Amino acid sequence: MLEGLHPNKPTHVMRLATDESAARRMTDLIGEVFEPAETAVAAFESADGSWLLEAYFAAEPDEAAIRELIRPIVGEAAAGAAFELIAQKDWVEASLEGLRPVRAGRFLVHGRHDRNAVQPNDLAIEIEAALAFGTGHHGTTRGCLLAFVRELKRRRPRRVLDVGTGTGILAFAAAKALKRPVVAGDIDPVAIAVARDNARLNGVGAYLKLYLGPGVRHRLARGRRFDLVFANILARPLKALAPSLARVLVPGGTLILSGLLPGDAAGVLAAYRAERLRLELRLELDGWAALVLRRGGAAPRPRRAA
Repeated sequence: MLEGLHPNKPTHVMRLATDESAARRMTDLIGEVFEPAETAVAAFESADGSWLLEAYFAAEPDEAAIRELIRPIVGEAAAGAAFELIAQKDWVEASLEGLRPVRAGRFLVHGRHDRNAVQPNDLAIEIEAALAFGTGHHGTTRGCLLAFVRELKRRRPRRVLDVGTGTGILAFAAAKALKRPVVAGDIDPVAIAVARDNARLNGVGAYLKLYLGPGVRHRLARGRRFDLVFANILARPLKALAPSLARVLVPGGTLILSGLLPGDAAGVLAAYRAERLRLELRLELDGWAALVLRRGGAAPRPRRAA
């Protein structure tokens, strides 16, 4: 797979069979042209070596405009792009079906149907089905949780920020482990509503300070400094957010990034190195990468774990 996550409420999908080169070029093009919160693109290699590109949209797309956009890449094959209406569905519920609980250290992410899997010493996070991304089964979320487990062995952060919180898993993990207020934001009002409901379900509602808005522009995050910042989103917005995320991180603070394909990591890392952050650890899980960065101090040799 080359790119992306479903938008929170996809209503339409475009599919086009193509070759690897065209799939890569269209993935980059669509990812640059459209708003990440409203559109996501993915490309998959089939068993026969052909590629299928899928672009998901949160609103009805302009089919003619998209065909013209991709025509310089695929030529007349653009006419064969198939646009379909997809029924609203509960993405989290669908992703939880048949999946076992996910463990990262003492953290256990589970659905209601797996409550019996929780052990006495677990920091359990139960996620109700809802139209927002984030179940913990995705390699990006689990990579962030594992990085957080490592951080807790080093120190206990006092001020935590979760940018692009989705269903709230990372914020809940911080609240449960630290028993301190956690600031969490998202650009999607559905995600904020879901995170608020899940916070109550997990008994951390009193700790969670939620905001609706992009990046760190909200008063709860803007102008404040944090010891630990999570940002589990896509490569392009992570690059754009590099200056603002660096500004809210205290000297010696830790930044945990994910939502990255391994091939995207170098470009994202370059953006944060320009802000004087150094790489401490790189994790790769299920075809996704997570980066642990720190602000200030001498740069040790970074570790890489799979």
